[in-house]
Amino acid sequence: MIITRTPFRMSFFGGGTDMAEFYEAYGGAVLSATFDKYCYVNIRHLPRFFDYRTHLTYSKTECVNALDEIEHPLIREAMRFLDIRDIRLMYDADLPARTGLGTSSSFAVGLLNAFYALKGKRVDKKKLADEAIYLERVLCQEAGGIQDQIAASFGGLNRIDMDRRGYHVTPMVISNARKKALNDRLMLFFTGFTRWSALVQQQASADFRQKTRQLMEMKQLVDEAEDILTGKGSLEDFGRLLHHAWTLKRGLSAGISTDAIDAVYKKARLAGAVGGKLLGAGGGGFLLFFVEPERQAAVRAALQDLLYVPFTFEDDGTRVIYYAAEDYDITKDS
Repeated sequence: MIITRTPFRMSFFGGGTDMAEFYEAYGGAVLSATFDKYCYVNIRHLPRFFDYRTHLTYSKTECVNALDEIEHPLIREAMRFLDIRDIRLMYDADLPARTGLGTSSSFAVGLLNAFYALKGKRVDKKKLADEAIYLERVLCQEAGGIQDQIAASFGGLNRIDMDRRGYHVTPMVISNARKKALNDRLMLFFTGFTRWSALVQQQASADFRQKTRQLMEMKQLVDEAEDILTGKGSLEDFGRLLHHAWTLKRGLSAGISTDAIDAVYKKARLAGAVGGKLLGAGGGGFLLFFVEPERQAAVRAALQDLLYVPFTFEDDGTRVIYYAAEDYDITKDS
């Protein structure tokens, strides 16, 4: 039996510049962090006592006898890609899917990590990120960028730069005290809305040519945020930069925000939030705010109808947290 644990991520700056049509032409940059909310993939080979060959449990249950019968595209294509057969797989997560935290990409990374472990192989984080990108963007043909797979695989507070030659992950070199101070000023709220990020990405990418100027400015904000975090500005400047990035991102597509989300954002700002953003492609999910400690009670009161989710940054990325080797002949009776 194998169990993998893979973190979710929050992207602070540069979202949208990780789309291939942008970074291959201009270069992209993202500043993001993973935190202590995870998805779990539990997998083992299925004994031959049943009248089905593969059993899958996620938001629904599938019992199938052939790969082509699997409805979940990510699982089906990952099994085909790595020649995985005859398994029982269970997916669980700390937070709901389709909420702007890169949940599908975390699942892709954790799934591949589990499949390799089932084969008795240990692979590095870059290989997992690369293959998760290939799985989602090529094999499943889902629209979107590449930052989520990289963040989930590597873990930590990082700057990710990308261009037509590939990508590079640079950990933020800041003290534990400053990192904690940043963590202590960030508040996460669940709006209750969920959406398919691929649909929002398709809407946003449809007119990327007209949005180049905004995306170039969003990329520049990554440099400014890095300077702030490394000590060239107050942390409150980080919050102000979040607000500026939010106004830029809203201009990328009509699907980025809604009237209800705008109303929540305005409430938080009036209560004392310096800045914030809607995580992910947009359209719903989680809102992140930068709030000085003395104003956090007021912000929580103003957003009392929303679920507040405390969190702590994490640095591990995807991990195999349980491994029990099996004696199993995949060729027998195949």
